[in-house]
Parts: sequence; C-alpha cells; structure tokens
Amino acid sequence: MRIFKDLGMVEQLGSGVPRILDSYNKECFEFSLHFLRMTFPARFTKTPQVTPQVTPQVTPQVTPQVTPQVRNLISVVSGDMSRMEIQESLGLSDKRNFNISYLLPALKLNLIEMTIPDKPNN
Repeated sequence: MRIFKDLGMVEQLGSGVPRILDSYNKECFEFSLHFLRMTFPARFTKTPQVTPQVTPQVTPQVTPQVTPQVRNLISVVSGDMSRMEIQESLGLSDKRNFNISYLLPALKLNLIEMTIPDKPNN
C-alpha cells in the first residue's frame, strides 16, 4: 500500500495489507484525514491446549528409611550370629521388642538374611 504525503513523498507499507484484504472485507478499514483505522472482527475458534496440564505427582520414596534400631543391629552383626547373640550384643532382653523393632525391619530391607531360611525360629 502506498501513502502519499506532502511534498510529493511516497511511503510504502509492507505486503501485509494485501493479505489482510484477502481475508477481510473493506468495511474493516476506516479512513480519516490523518490516520487509517483497521478493525477486525473477532474469530472465536477453540484452540487445542498445546501445553498438557501439569499435575503434581507423589514420587514413592526410592530408598527406605533405616530406623536407629536397625542401624544399631547392623552395627553389631558380624558373620553368622543367632538371635540371642545379636540381642545380647545390643543389650536387649525382650524377644518380642527385638523381633518387631530390629529383626523384622532389617530382614524386610534385605540388610540381613536368615542363616537357615527354611527353619525360622525367632
């Protein structure tokens, strides 16, 4: 589009205006003495969501926590030891407490293993 100014100078706009005219009718243009106003009707189209919704995910804990009791058990075990020997090394007398708090969690975490797994005798 060419715009003529005073003193015979010509200013030229880019090729966008002809492309606009191809898509919109001439009612979109309003000419006045000092400016040109272009008003385009809104085209409401639903655009697909480009970015997927980010949902926080709970990541399972990869490394299980080792309790202080299990840590103490591991620190006293040396080679093949009986339950009684481990219990005595820890200074524990209650068999039930030892099994629940020390032995079973350590076995579950595969930190220790039974010497005779076919014949468990806690």
